[in-house]
Amino acid sequence: MFRATVFTLMPDMFPGPLGVSLSGDALARGLWAMETRSIREHGIGRHRTVDDTPAGGGPGMVIRADVLAASLDAGLPPDDPRPRLLMSPRGQPLRQPRVRELAAGPGVVIVCGRFEGIDQRVIDGRGLEEVSIGDYVLSGGELGAMVLLDACVRLIPGVMGKLESGSDESFENNLLEYPQYTRPREWEGRAIPDVLLSGDHAKVARWRREAAERITRARRPDLLAE
Repeated sequence: MFRATVFTLMPDMFPGPLGVSLSGDALARGLWAMETRSIREHGIGRHRTVDDTPAGGGPGMVIRADVLAASLDAGLPPDDPRPRLLMSPRGQPLRQPRVRELAAGPGVVIVCGRFEGIDQRVIDGRGLEEVSIGDYVLSGGELGAMVLLDACVRLIPGVMGKLESGSDESFENNLLEYPQYTRPREWEGRAIPDVLLSGDHAKVARWRREAAERITRARRPDLLAE
């Protein structure tokens, strides 16, 4: 079973959106499991301090290596096979092939940073893989963790209604998805393309492929280049 363990200073944010719709239903049915670990439980002193000022000066605060390492060590067995991910704007971009790889595995451990980041020594010392969901900065890693988990959970067998739902959409085969249509046949003078109503599956497949390539070429030529 896919298991997710999230280390965060904001455990009350979870499961959040992951507790509803497809992911929430799958969670209730036991198709995947999630637990949160509060990093603050291993904070220093009476006030459970988790951060300190940056070495070398500068604004903001940095999560301490000793605090986060203590939290990770207490919350994970040493032989845990799951990849340890750190949500970070400087990480490798999360792409669909990586999502599929993670979804097919035993689960993930996710560390959610806050403030100016976390001490580099714990990233190195605990083998954290930095992952980014986009070229922008959030207040913390929690929303990024939810995005990553939602992307993975929907690919777990039994979560989506049809197996094809996860294999024929944007970013599969380095293409953006073709346009979708449904009833009514005509709306505000705009009709469903005749080929989609022809019943000729080969023509439909060819139209969809050509439409996907045209949209990808216009919006994400970098995907075609790959």
